[in-house]
Amino acid sequence: MRAAVLTVSDGVARGERQDASGDLLVGLLGGDGYEVERRVVPDDRDAIGAALQELAREAGLVLTTGGTGLAPRDVTPEATLDVLERKAPGIAEALRADSSAKTPHGLLSRGVAGTVGSTLVVNLPGSPGGCRDGYEVLRPALAHAFALLADQTTTHSQT
Repeated sequence: MRAAVLTVSDGVARGERQDASGDLLVGLLGGDGYEVERRVVPDDRDAIGAALQELAREAGLVLTTGGTGLAPRDVTPEATLDVLERKAPGIAEALRADSSAKTPHGLLSRGVAGTVGSTLVVNLPGSPGGCRDGYEVLRPALAHAFALLADQTTTHSQT
């Protein structure tokens, strides 16, 4: 399975800051057997949207990192909503619930999730810890999500 990591950061795009969260996500995805493509864009709604559309044509999973907070240039959720065909609010709710249980800053996240064709797109925070924790929340549901997006018959055990 192909996955993509899209880092949204003016500082990383200008080469002024290391992409620690992108590095972390690439490592986690690679460790789970994904072939990972990686992109960096500045905090620009059009650039984010264009990158998401392109990556969604190439990967079954696109994780963004950065631009989900309250700062004026944090426009990742808006750019993502511009390209999503269907929202998956349960993912964003679960990510916020987990994050809020660990830090009050989790309440400030505006990340969204949904699908573009058969690709799952999920906004994660710009911090390595937020990305690590968010991926751990998402990880157990990914195989089932991919089967559903591929229109495969699925079964699951009730808990």
